[in-house]
Amino acid sequence: MSDAVASRPFIIRVGKKVRPLLNTLIAHNSLVPDTPVLDTSLFPWISNMEQRAFRIIEEFRILMTQGVSSFPALRDSSPDHTRIAPDTRWKSFFLYGYGNCVLENCRRMPCTARFAAAIPGLNSAFVSFLEPGARIPLHNGVTKGLLTCHLGLQVPQDYRDCWIRIDDQMLCWQDGKCILFDDTYPHEVQNNTSDHRAVLLIQFERPTYGVGRLVQGMFLKAVRRSAFVQEAKNNLAHWHALHHEMARTERQTSGLTV
Repeated sequence: MSDAVASRPFIIRVGKKVRPLLNTLIAHNSLVPDTPVLDTSLFPWISNMEQRAFRIIEEFRILMTQGVSSFPALRDSSPDHTRIAPDTRWKSFFLYGYGNCVLENCRRMPCTARFAAAIPGLNSAFVSFLEPGARIPLHNGVTKGLLTCHLGLQVPQDYRDCWIRIDDQMLCWQDGKCILFDDTYPHEVQNNTSDHRAVLLIQFERPTYGVGRLVQGMFLKAVRRSAFVQEAKNNLAHWHALHHEMARTERQTSGLTV
């Protein structure tokens, strides 16, 4: 067992104790409201993204022509998400994850990747894909140092049966429109339709000042260097390598079959 894996129980115990204090400091020094759902007009780049949404959606649709196999299950790339991703119906296509660029994926969605890279304080950007019947149970995010934005890419026709509940607010997605929220508030997702749901999920740093900004920076730096993030990065690289090998084998097999 590696030192990183062995130290996880210790990291989790310490994190649970200090996280509430850190989140309080960040919230008290936030330049935007500490509410479950925030007004998207607080960030001009969100309006800009909605105006360019047709390009992002076009790239997503091209990606989808290659099938759902283009999306690894989130639990496979990040085992720490197993509790909230108990099966393979929640899939992800990462462009950026905790500061790490997935170069191959960025090449497949170049316009989307360029736009994401220009977002101030970008932490992660990925397509979050839910298959029919998928559910993400009630849970809380790790830090108030990050805010989450969803851009609707593919919303089920029965959109009212596909929703996210954040604290006591129930929201439904719309193609080409964004919702903005603080994931440290309890939230859950359900896709109770026979269609797929896809959003571009953006996580970015909350605007803060003073002590809150210092604490936020230190915490995010520690998370990005943690075993949790490094393992997910390695698992994703392994998945891509395996996926390419399987695709190469299929092409060779098809070439031999007449």
